[in-house]
Amino acid sequence: MAFFASNTNPSGTTAEMSFLQHLEALRWHLVRSAVAVLILGITAFCMNDFLFDTVIFGPLRQDFISYRALCALGYKIGAGDVMCMTVKPAHLQTLGASEQFFNHMWIALLVGIILAFPFILWELWKFVRPALKDKELGPVKIFIVVATILFLIGIFFGYFLLFPMSYNFLINYQVSSSGIVQTNNTFDDYISLISTMTLVAGIIFEMPILVYFLTRLTLITPQFMRKYRKHAVIVILIAAAVITPSPDVTSQMVVAIPMYLLYEISVFISAWAIKKYKLN
Repeated sequence: MAFFASNTNPSGTTAEMSFLQHLEALRWHLVRSAVAVLILGITAFCMNDFLFDTVIFGPLRQDFISYRALCALGYKIGAGDVMCMTVKPAHLQTLGASEQFFNHMWIALLVGIILAFPFILWELWKFVRPALKDKELGPVKIFIVVATILFLIGIFFGYFLLFPMSYNFLINYQVSSSGIVQTNNTFDDYISLISTMTLVAGIIFEMPILVYFLTRLTLITPQFMRKYRKHAVIVILIAAAVITPSPDVTSQMVVAIPMYLLYEISVFISAWAIKKYKLN
């Protein structure tokens, strides 16, 4: 891959772009990406009733699909009602006049970024395409598709599983049984938690992509990942135990298994990259 991309001029010859030309090209790719985020964000902002009542506040309702699915799964595998969660009635408080407005803007922007993510990757692809050799075009296209799919899976995992289980654990957590301390959740805290956990989950699910590039840079190997697999499993189990609402092993496995599968996929990706590019 060449450091400087090349463009084909009207005469049919290929001319190398200068550094300033690269910056100019990158600027317009960023502008188009920002416009896409802005348009989708404004659309989400205008659909505030659906955005908040249906999506953002969905995990606060007892009939939320994740609670019903987990409860049904518990009965199906013979675990009874251990995976059934009783949602604590919530009335989110605001402590400032501007809190609702700015959180509305933040959520709209976040939705715009999530929905525009495939387009942003496409703009990135168009920027780097002139610098790629013909044999590199296919893998990069696959990278864009896979990165988009993994990000969206992570978003769904964070929203439908990670956040509901974590929120119900935290909102019902008591430092003592005296009842002296009461949890009165604020709107700002709720928005911060759901947006952070959902976005972080989307980023975490990009781990196979990160491992691929680290392998290409010879900074990580499948042997290294296999060697420390047991350590990774322990970290995953600890993370699952922290975010699940009960000490029940079944609930912990619902969170831990997807995370472990993600690690194994990353090991496979690293091994494939080693073999594909003969990095040994």
